[in-house]
Amino acid sequence: MDKRIQIVTLLAAVLLVILVIELVRRRRLSERYALLWLVSAFAILGLSIWQGLLEKLSKLIGVAYPPNALFLVAVVFILLLLLNFSTVLSRLQDETRILAQRLAILEADQAEPEALVSAADEAQQPVSQHDQLADD
Repeated sequence: MDKRIQIVTLLAAVLLVILVIELVRRRRLSERYALLWLVSAFAILGLSIWQGLLEKLSKLIGVAYPPNALFLVAVVFILLLLLNFSTVLSRLQDETRILAQRLAILEADQAEPEALVSAADEAQQPVSQHDQLADD
């Protein structure tokens, strides 16, 4: 593998690890997702450092140029992360819909007694002089 490609890959993996740790520290990324990103970053880091493994992997999957195998591994990790995020997003969307339905039911249940109370209050209020003049 060309040294420049190895250096760029090393720097990218190290920067990804630093970015993930910083995002967790600032509470912008939960630990659950940070673990996924760290695993992918360390996999890329390991493959970029250990050239023999990358060459074996590239021969195993039939890629002629080993750095391309490294990027293929990175793309596969990203696709797996996207699949994971899609399942989480789908679950959250379902939960949001259920919560919105429950809120609408609670608001409807709360509005019914208030409407009954206000109707009863109107029926019990004495007729004012203004209302009597309007009726005449």
